[in-house]
Amino acid sequence: MPSHKAVQVKSAGAPLELADAETTPPSRGEVRITVGACGICGTDAHFVAGDFPGLSWPLTLGHEIAGKIAEIGDGVQDFAVGDRVAVGWFGGNCNHCAQCRKGLFIHCVNAKVPSWHYPGGYAESVTVPATALARIPAELSDAEAAPMGCAGVTTYNALRHTKALPGDRVAILGVGGLGHLGLQFSRAMGFETIAINRGTAKRDDAIKLGAHHYIDATDGDVAESLNDLGGVAVVLGTAGASKAMAATVGGLLPRGELITIGVTPEPLPISPLQLITPGLSIVGHPSGTASEIEDTMHFAVQSGVRAWIEELPLTQAADGYAALEQGRAHYRTVLTM
Repeated sequence: MPSHKAVQVKSAGAPLELADAETTPPSRGEVRITVGACGICGTDAHFVAGDFPGLSWPLTLGHEIAGKIAEIGDGVQDFAVGDRVAVGWFGGNCNHCAQCRKGLFIHCVNAKVPSWHYPGGYAESVTVPATALARIPAELSDAEAAPMGCAGVTTYNALRHTKALPGDRVAILGVGGLGHLGLQFSRAMGFETIAINRGTAKRDDAIKLGAHHYIDATDGDVAESLNDLGGVAVVLGTAGASKAMAATVGGLLPRGELITIGVTPEPLPISPLQLITPGLSIVGHPSGTASEIEDTMHFAVQSGVRAWIEELPLTQAADGYAALEQGRAHYRTVLTM
């Protein structure tokens, strides 16, 4: 088997190291991709820490992959060598389990996630199931496309499945890797957009990203501030902070929705009483399928939404990851091959 360069973690908590990895040829229903770019995602820290069950070491990180098809396995239809494709958190589905038979591919019982169920995209080459492939529009570079496979589809897909209509007020909690895309998508969808973040350091960025209003979460009661603006139809909780999410609930209008996408195991401190009278919903939203990643990229092309990225070569993956860990990362860091 030929080899390629990959950034691997040898065991839970170990450092990121550049290594030679074997290039697995695609078997039936798979393709091999020459990676052009791979985003660094906050969830990568959970892989490094060994938080997911059944991880196999050494682990190649990365689930925001963009590149070109280099090789095609048997039985793959509608894709050809040279096609530009992205693969996100949704790394393939089985098409035969009970959830797939209902068309709920995102909930596939045998779902695969790059870096968890097969080596990820911090690498020059990656072999993936064809069900994971999203076509990249010509207008997007690999580095622009990569974050759309996780951060992009998660925020776009969450917002477009709410009950909010153009002109409604929507609050984005957290101005970070997810939130900075949420603000842009919210503005592009025609919502009156409110950014909520701790402190004022990101106020100017939030306005540039499309927010009509900015709320400093450390300055008074967040729900009160939302009500001063007339209340909101939706809060998109991108910050992985349960208390911060709960603090917005009093600012939701009747039938309002809190959509949780910021990952945290901490319980939400919300009482049924807060939900019952106004008829509020709290919704957990997973990322999105390959088809939904395509929708996200097409909408990004139409609307001009782009992740704010810092590009680093694959050899500097450890630096990019350290910046994420220490909270000094740009909104999204993308490794280029």
